[in-house]
Parts: sequence; C-alpha cells; structure tokens
Amino acid sequence: MEPLDIKDLVTLLRTNAGDSSYDLDGDVLDVPFAELNYDSLALLQVTGAIERDYGVALDEEALEEAETPGRYLEVVNRVLADAARRV
Repeated sequence: MEPLDIKDLVTLLRTNAGDSSYDLDGDVLDVPFAELNYDSLALLQVTGAIERDYGVALDEEALEEAETPGRYLEVVNRVLADAARRV
C-alpha cells in the first residue's frame, strides 16, 4: 500500500470537502487546516473517504490533534504502513 502524499491529500480535500480560497498548490504541509479554510467536518469527510478507499480504520483522536496536512499525513501513513505489513 503506497503512502499518501500532499498531492493525494489536496485531491481528497478538493473532492470531498470543496476547494479552498487558499492556494493548495503551494507549500501547505505546515499550514494549519483552519488557515486553509477546512474545518473538522471537512476533515471528517476526507477521513471517511480514506477509510473507505483503503479499507483501514484511522485513529480519530490522533487525527483531531493533527492540525496541519503534514501531521495528518503522518497519522494516515502510519496506519497505511501498519495495514500493509499485516497483508
């Protein structure tokens, strides 16, 4: 299972939570989701899409603490790597 990168996450954000007024094509790894105009509901939609598409269960508590795309990707990719090792 390939890890998600920032391009994947930006696509998921745009597809599942709508486009942001912020330039998501720039360096946004360390920009808080609030500054990107994505709230917890938007992230919940993205999380649901990842869980559905990859067949994994993500740690919602850890994701709530991930305030930037970079931190969010760290949490998601840790779960994806664990899932890949179990296959």
